[in-house]
Amino acid sequence: MKSTRLGAVVAALALTAGLTGAFTGTTSAAPPPPERPGGKALALAAADRAAVSGLDGLRHSPGEELVRTGVTPWDDGLYYAAYERTYLGLPVTGGDAVVLADSRGRVLDVAAAPAPELSLSPRARISAAAAERTATARVAHPEKATAPELGVLLKGGEAGKGVLIWKSTVTGTTAAGAPSVREVYVDARTGKVAETREQVRDASGQGYHYGTVEIDTAANSMTDPVRTGFQCGGQNGAPYTTPPWGNGGANDLETACVDIMYAAQQEFDMLKEWTGYNGQNGRGGLVPARAGLTVVNAYYDGSKTTYGRNQTGTNQLTSIDVVAHEYGHEIFDRTPGSAGPGSENGGMNESTGDIFGAITEAYVNSPADPPDYTVGEKARFYGDTRPIRNMYNPSLVNGDPNCYPQLGPGTEVHAAAGPQNHWFYLLAEGSSPGGGKPDSPICAGGPSSVTGVGVQKAAKIFMGGLLLKTSGWNHRAARAATVTSAKAAYGATECNAVKAAWSAIGVPAAAGEADCGGSQTPDFSLALSPGSGGVEAGGSATATVSTTTTGGDPQSVALTASGAPDGVTASVSPATVTSGGSATLTLDVAAGTADGTYPITVTGTGSATHTVTYTLTVGSDPGPGTWSAGTSYRAGDTVTYGGRSYRCLQAHTALPGWEPPNVPALWQPV
Repeated sequence: MKSTRLGAVVAALALTAGLTGAFTGTTSAAPPPPERPGGKALALAAADRAAVSGLDGLRHSPGEELVRTGVTPWDDGLYYAAYERTYLGLPVTGGDAVVLADSRGRVLDVAAAPAPELSLSPRARISAAAAERTATARVAHPEKATAPELGVLLKGGEAGKGVLIWKSTVTGTTAAGAPSVREVYVDARTGKVAETREQVRDASGQGYHYGTVEIDTAANSMTDPVRTGFQCGGQNGAPYTTPPWGNGGANDLETACVDIMYAAQQEFDMLKEWTGYNGQNGRGGLVPARAGLTVVNAYYDGSKTTYGRNQTGTNQLTSIDVVAHEYGHEIFDRTPGSAGPGSENGGMNESTGDIFGAITEAYVNSPADPPDYTVGEKARFYGDTRPIRNMYNPSLVNGDPNCYPQLGPGTEVHAAAGPQNHWFYLLAEGSSPGGGKPDSPICAGGPSSVTGVGVQKAAKIFMGGLLLKTSGWNHRAARAATVTSAKAAYGATECNAVKAAWSAIGVPAAAGEADCGGSQTPDFSLALSPGSGGVEAGGSATATVSTTTTGGDPQSVALTASGAPDGVTASVSPATVTSGGSATLTLDVAAGTADGTYPITVTGTGSATHTVTYTLTVGSDPGPGTWSAGTSYRAGDTVTYGGRSYRCLQAHTALPGWEPPNVPALWQPV
C-alpha cells in the first residue's frame, strides 16, 4: 500500500481549445489561440503550416479538414502534433498525419498515411439499424454493440478510394470462446462489410514471480492512487479490497494482481524516466487489469488487460514481460495512428509489446528475472522455461522470420513480430555484443556488423518513432520515423546505428530519409525488389537492386550477378553505383531453357562484400488465368483481374482480400 511521489513528469498536454484546431486545405491555417510567445505556440503554428501545405503526401479535398487531436512534448523542446481528417463533417479513418516541430517553430519531419482525394456523397442508403445488425453478425456470440457512427473509411492507400461507412464496435466472444472486440465498418451504400479490425491483442503485497515487492495502492483497494484509471481485480472488473495483498501462491488471484500491478507500474515509471512519455496512455494513466481468466491467454482489448494461466495450470501468466507486453499494446493503440489492420501492422503491434516487455525487464533488473530478449520464459507458458518468442534470433522459436523480406500478407501476427524484434535487439545490443549476451545474425545484404547503442537509448528512440506513427504504419515507415527520432534525441552515432540495424534485417532506406551526418566505419547494405519471379522460356525478368549507405560516406559499389543456369543470362546495369543508388538486374531466358527454380546471386563489392539472392522460376505454364480466392499460385504465374494482367512474385495460396491490386508484394502489373 506504499504511496510514493513519482520522479519528474513530462505531462501530456490536455486536448483543450488551445491545443486543438481545424483547418481546410484551401485556406491558411488559423493560428493557435494567444499564449505566451515561443516554445509550444511556435511549434504548433509550424505544425499547422506544414500540414496545410500538403507536405509528405498530404492532400486535401473540398469539404475536408485536418483537426489537430493531440500534442506530445518531447526531448529538448520538441513537439509531436497529431492530426486526423474529417470530410463534410464526418470522421475519416485513415489519412492521418503527425508533424514534429521544435520550439523555434521549425518543422523537423512530417509523417502522413497515404490517402486518396475524396469525392463522395455523405448520404447513406443503408440505415444505422441495418448496419448494426450486419456488424453484430461478425462476432459469433455478441454481447453488445455501439451505436453505428457515420464516417469515411480510406482503402487502398493514395491510389485507393474513400468509402462511406457505418462504424460499430461489437463486443463478445468467438465461436471458440475467445474474447472479441471488433470494429466493423459497414458500407453505407451497399450494406456489405467493408473492413473489420479486431481490437483484442493477446499473447497467448506478495507476488508469485517476484516475491515481496512495493506497489502503489489505496489503503483498502487495489487501485493506483497515482496512475489514472489503473486498478486490478477479478473477472467482474472490481478491484480487490482485502489487504494484505496476496499470499505468494502460484494461482492466488490477489497474488497475481500484485505481480500485474508491479510490472505495469514499473513500465509506467520506465516510460517517464527513460523515454519522457507520460505513461502507457500518454496522459498519466493506463487501463485497468483483471486476473483469473480461465484459459491459457493474456490480452488487451482497448479497455482493459486480462491475464489467465499457463498450459499446465501451475501458475498465472503475470511475469514482467507478459504484463508489459499487454500494456505495450496500449502504447501502440494510444499513439497516433492507433492500431491498424493487416498482418504487417499487427506484427508490429505484437513486436511493440515484446519490445516494451524487454525494456521493462531491463529497467527493473530483477535477480528473480534477469533482463533478456526472450518472451514468456518466466511465465512458464508451457509449464517449463521455453520462451514463446526470441528477439535476438526469432527463427529459434517456431521458425519465425528474422528478416523483413520473409514477411508475406498471410504471416501470422505473432510470427510477424520477428523482424522488428530482431531490429530492436540489434539497435540495443548489436550483432556481437559480448559480455555473455547472445550474438544476433544479420540478414542477406545487410552491413557487416551492427554496434548497439544500449537499451535505454534504444527505448527512447523507439518511443519517439511511435509518436510519428500513422494508420499506414509499416516497417519502412518505422525505419524513417526512428531515424528521425534518433537524430532529434541524440545525434549522428545513434542515428547511423538505427539505419544499420534496419538494413541488417532487410528494410531498405526510403526516399527522403533523414541524413544522420557524422562519420562512421564505411559500409553499405544490399536489397532486391522483388526477390523472386517467374518467366517462360524465351522471356525475361527484371528486379531492382538497391544499395543503402549504413556507415560513413557514400561509396562506390560494384555489382555482379552469378549462378545463372544454362540458357539464362544475368546482368546488372549499371555495373557500378554509389551507395544509396540502384541498378536493374535483368535475366534473359533463352528458348529451350529447362523448367525449374534457380537461385541467382547478386554481389555488391565496396569496403565490404554483401550478397542477396533472386529466385528465378522458369516454366512454360502461364498460370491459372483468372485470379480467384483459394487458388495456389507460383512465382511467375500470370492472371487477369479487373481487366488487367498481373504476374505473381512469390508462391502463395490466395485468400479473400488478396486481390492483385491490394497486395503489390505478391502481384505486379504487366
